[in-house]
Amino acid sequence: MVFGEVFERFVRKSPACVMYRALLENFFAPAKVDAVFHQAAKAQYQRELLFSTLVDLVAQVVCRSSKSVHAAYVQQREKISVSVRALYDKLSRVEIGTSRALVRHTADQAGELIDRCKGRRRLLLKGYRTRILDGNHLGKTEHRLGVLRNTAAGALPGQTLALLDPERMLIDDVIPCEDGHAQERSLLDQVVAVVQKNDLVIADRNFCTLGFLFQLKRRKACFIIRLHGRMPWKAVGKQRAAGRCETGKVFEQRIEIRDPETRKTTHLRCITVRLNTPTRDGDREIHLLTNLPASKASAARVAGLYRNRWTLEQAFNELTTHLRCELNTLGCPNAALFAFCVAVCSYNVLAAVKGAMRGVHGEETLETKVSNYFLTDEISGMYRGMMVALPPSEWTRFQTMRPKDLAAQLVSWARTADLRNYPKNPRGPKKPKRKRPNAQFQHVATSKLLDEKRKELRHKRRKPKS
Repeated sequence: MVFGEVFERFVRKSPACVMYRALLENFFAPAKVDAVFHQAAKAQYQRELLFSTLVDLVAQVVCRSSKSVHAAYVQQREKISVSVRALYDKLSRVEIGTSRALVRHTADQAGELIDRCKGRRRLLLKGYRTRILDGNHLGKTEHRLGVLRNTAAGALPGQTLALLDPERMLIDDVIPCEDGHAQERSLLDQVVAVVQKNDLVIADRNFCTLGFLFQLKRRKACFIIRLHGRMPWKAVGKQRAAGRCETGKVFEQRIEIRDPETRKTTHLRCITVRLNTPTRDGDREIHLLTNLPASKASAARVAGLYRNRWTLEQAFNELTTHLRCELNTLGCPNAALFAFCVAVCSYNVLAAVKGAMRGVHGEETLETKVSNYFLTDEISGMYRGMMVALPPSEWTRFQTMRPKDLAAQLVSWARTADLRNYPKNPRGPKKPKRKRPNAQFQHVATSKLLDEKRKELRHKRRKPKS
């Protein structure tokens, strides 16, 4: 494919940014995004303001190209034929089912490209499709809505449950909820609906309920879930030693639980890890429940698999630090959840970029030598200038490009990436913090403290050696 001279200059300078922009153009092509809207929307409709335009505006804020939705609107006011009030009204009415469908759409496309680029990470457990489950509460918003102006309490616009594919590092499904106070467990029925046979669900103890475990069992899926202290169970065997893992000694025991609906019982494996170092909550032991056969995963292997749960925490961290997943100016729950889902879509686009680089440079190289911080910093720093320098005609060709051709182009660009531009600086062990004396004053003058330190050093140098 032939590109212009300026385009090629950006490819040489920042291939990752070019890859990211090309994928945005493909995934968020107006025809594709509007098709997602027509399939998922129930009551909402399109007139002057298309859903694809709404996605494009919010994506600019999420990717830090614009500071706010209003700023993005001002930059594109010539293309948008509605008022800013109509724009915010449209945002507040985006159905959560449509937001969820948009995430699924980008995850499907990104997953296909990662597979074509041979950019999958190593398989966690042969024969199982692993999914990591966790929840995320959106941060409090500004009190811009009329109903919020007379309260001093933080306004929570909602929460989500997310499912991560750790092999592709994609968030392939999100379950939004407008009620910020709702129990995460109340959303588990929607999780069960997307679980398939031979799935392996890894989750924290907040999701450890009898109903959820038996529902997964009926779907012929497996799970590794940390035991909740209030869940009833009965021991049917003695605890025995089962070796060691990286974090401590491992023990295994057979237990029995009872289905709250049918009253039938089933046996599970309870894996106990006696930790070398207590958790930040002070726990010295963690207990994991699993229905994985021992022939498929030993007790130590189960403990190791559970540690992968933190990969979803890392994904949430990237959403927070590298993208703007929470727009505190959007107080309406539907708008805030829509912005979060657009951020998840942008995260999936970035995952496809890293998948292409992983296919070219290898998984170990990307995991140990490439910093996500420097990668996203280069993309955000280069993006706005690239959009000014390159006309839209340079990008429209990617809207209809077939996955096979797009994957080949991504691999070609990934080969030119200089990984030394994204150096990873692994952190060493934390030094113990020295206790500081209680402050006698509200503030100090740094210059005076530095002067005192210099005088002290000069005095030591002048002091004669004995």
